[in-house]
Amino acid sequence: MLTQEQQKHIELQNKKITENLGNIAHRIVVFSGKGGVGKTTVSVNLAYGLQTRGYKTAILDADVTGPNVPKMTGINGHVLMQGNRLIPQERNHVKVISLANIIPPDQPVVWRGPLRSNLLNQFLGDVEWGRLDYLVADLPPGTGDEILTMTQKMSPDLAIIVTTPQEVSLIDSARAIGMAKKMQIPLIGLVENMSILICPYCGARIDLFGSGGGKKQAEEMNVRFLGSLPISLEARKLGDEGKPVILEKREARISMAIMDIIAGIENIFSSMKAKKTGSER
Repeated sequence: MLTQEQQKHIELQNKKITENLGNIAHRIVVFSGKGGVGKTTVSVNLAYGLQTRGYKTAILDADVTGPNVPKMTGINGHVLMQGNRLIPQERNHVKVISLANIIPPDQPVVWRGPLRSNLLNQFLGDVEWGRLDYLVADLPPGTGDEILTMTQKMSPDLAIIVTTPQEVSLIDSARAIGMAKKMQIPLIGLVENMSILICPYCGARIDLFGSGGGKKQAEEMNVRFLGSLPISLEARKLGDEGKPVILEKREARISMAIMDIIAGIENIFSSMKAKKTGSER
């Protein structure tokens, strides 16, 4: 049983979140059933790709125990506060908030679920996001407390599930899709990462983790298949250097594939807007 003071705190927090998110046109959550499938690479390059299309964009690093977004975006230093508001850091015109820039780099985050959820509530309600076209949240793998908090409080328009074609990854991504459906996220899409490897020497196509599993799963589970991304040595190297491949190598195969996914997302939201406008007439 919550005390009256605790209930009042929750109500105030929810009000702040609602007001803050009211300035954001579209909210996207990116998650996966398991780790190691390139979820953060997708999140970062999706946000920067949207920015190159002229949208005001930000990334919320919701992977509390493994926050890697600052590393992959080249953001250093500490998050500043202005009054009781957190000021997101910015690089290449994309705003970023992450626990990695709040605590020392070698400090482990040994927090139970309620503490992690409370931090994410602060990121949603106390960060000075301003007006945005897109907020991309990079969620931790699995279906734990952070996923519940973000899907309940952020009210995302779109969930992007990242998988590889490998069977063990598809088993876990099916659970993630099921989670997104259970949380009643309006739009659910699947991205198949690491779909192929192009030999840098002979140009041969290598299906390192199998082929076509993501598209087949999307069809079977009745969600949108947003596209496939190849294994990219350039993306890996640039990510380690804090440089999104979508900015540094725009003609790379992976960059063009990301832009195709973004075009699909734009079409989805444009169609939704057209339907809404038509129903209001």
